[in-house]
Amino acid sequence: MTGLSPIMAFALVGAIGVGSQWLAWRVRMPAIVLMLVAGLVIGPGLGLFVPDRDIGDLVKPMISIAVAIILFEGGLTLNFRSLRDEAKGVGRLVFIGAPLGWLLSTLALRYGAGLSWESSTVFGGIMIVTGPTVIAPLLRTARLSRRPASLLQWEAIVNDPLGALAAVLAFEVVLVMRTAVTVGSAVTELLLGVVVALALGAAGAAIVAWGFRKGRVPEYMKVPVLFSLLLVVFAISDTVLHESGLLAVTVMGIGIANSDLPSYAELRRFKEHATILLVSGVFILLAAAVEFDTLAALDWRAVVFVLLVVLVVRPLTVWLSLLGAGLGWREQLLVALTGPRGVVLVAVAGLFGERLAELGVADGLTVAPLAFVLVAFTVVVHGFTLVPFARMLGLSGSAVPGVLLIGGSRWTLGLAEALRKVEVPVLIADPNHVNLRPARAVGLETYSGDILSESAEHWLELVSYDLVVAATENDAYNTLVATDLGPEFGRDNVYQITREKNESSRHALSSSLTGREFGPEETYGGLQKLMREGWTFRVTRLTEEYTLKEWREKRPHAKVVARVGPQGTTEFIREDEDIRAAPGVRIISMLPPGEEKGTDPEAGHEIARQAAKNKPGGQKGGVKAGAGAAWSKAHRRKPGGKKPHAA
Repeated sequence: MTGLSPIMAFALVGAIGVGSQWLAWRVRMPAIVLMLVAGLVIGPGLGLFVPDRDIGDLVKPMISIAVAIILFEGGLTLNFRSLRDEAKGVGRLVFIGAPLGWLLSTLALRYGAGLSWESSTVFGGIMIVTGPTVIAPLLRTARLSRRPASLLQWEAIVNDPLGALAAVLAFEVVLVMRTAVTVGSAVTELLLGVVVALALGAAGAAIVAWGFRKGRVPEYMKVPVLFSLLLVVFAISDTVLHESGLLAVTVMGIGIANSDLPSYAELRRFKEHATILLVSGVFILLAAAVEFDTLAALDWRAVVFVLLVVLVVRPLTVWLSLLGAGLGWREQLLVALTGPRGVVLVAVAGLFGERLAELGVADGLTVAPLAFVLVAFTVVVHGFTLVPFARMLGLSGSAVPGVLLIGGSRWTLGLAEALRKVEVPVLIADPNHVNLRPARAVGLETYSGDILSESAEHWLELVSYDLVVAATENDAYNTLVATDLGPEFGRDNVYQITREKNESSRHALSSSLTGREFGPEETYGGLQKLMREGWTFRVTRLTEEYTLKEWREKRPHAKVVARVGPQGTTEFIREDEDIRAAPGVRIISMLPPGEEKGTDPEAGHEIARQAAKNKPGGQKGGVKAGAGAAWSKAHRRKPGGKKPHAA
């Protein structure tokens, strides 16, 4: 088959890689699995794309640079302040887990796969790596609790360059044994490379911090300067000692992450987008470069080796490392049985396998296919089992996506109770703990503090919530919440109540910054007025007999707020938006005082009921139950002086 031009090859890799990620998002499958399958199909399967033929000698340097950028972006996420109670566990996984994993992996390769001691020792060092290129997409999909997610993320990123350096160390030993290279020169080269890598990484981080903080780099040049400096640091370090560039860029990323730069969030966001592209491209390249004949040459020992790594080496390493670290058995079990390997393992194993073969090690060329089989197996297994396994252990976000309500008020209290009735997890956050008293009085989850603070990231399991509703009395703060949390939750999942219309353009907020509008076209004041007038929330289940059309005819003045699907997926609705109706769908709406007394066939629970009651003197008045009663009762108490806290 005629090869593709380099331009067409790059376009195909980009389209297949990003297309696989998008398809995985649509069908809720692990993206890594689809990318692996896609690469095998267009590469050895159909022969449409062969990296060495279509791109040539650029393949290896492209993969090396891509891995360096991925590790740098991973380093940017490692802020020491975010560790706190995970610091001990992370330290043990790095300082105890890495050498222990090297030893156990070497034994598995020697006695399981049947490799020589030379190949086993070099490949065993590489297997310290657990793969940030795989862990990051898996964590994004699995929505793990903070502690196990933090442990897996830190271990993957920090141990990645350590695994490469361990392989370098083992290879230097083989080099001394099989050539005229002396022990002294090998040790000197290794130590020099490590020192240079650490120094370059620290210097790169210091230059960036100084230049950005002092205003020496204009805003529009920050990303290009950062990217160029990253490549320079990687290239110089890698020239001094091969594979030490990975250590240098990781140190540089961690240094920048802990420098408190004002533009840090924007830099990290750009790098996250770049990493998605790079992970997609690298996985397609590596999978397409596989040769089925090489894999077919492996025997039953390859299966034994993979099972030993997954069921013995990884669990034993984690268990011994975390012994006495203060983690619960569920968290230890999850981390122990989650050890996917990724791009770095395949790339570095292929490189050192060739070098071992050049030195006369007979089984050197077996290293690369073994690495690919291990990566493929762990990617598929962890890709499909991590979510249900974490959920079974109670360490994952709820199967039903939750809703995060920002602002404590009568209206958010009523909405929260309605969502709770349909078993949607809900939390109300407000900096003023007095505003949260009514919610606590009825047993709702609350957080007293600023949702944008670092404390909120530490105390709240935000992975349990997919949707955000900014509904405070301050339009500017609502807009800030929508802007800040938009990239984290997805802008389609961040909503905001209608803002006050300001006739003066100088006081009006930009329409491009707001969250999505929904429900009644009422401002904060308008919503509170409706609640004071006696409007109530109601949940109505649609059936084949009781359709949306019949409900609208019966409730002509109802204001639709949200639609909850049969699987519990919540979707907030604009007042003029069409509702996707189907049996099993539940409608959350607001009803005026007169309409809520009727009974809907197959309807859900009514959230707040009006109970007529005679007042002294013969006058009749309404006593509000539910949201209104809870709010009124709680606010008759004197304000307390408690500090903000999570409840």
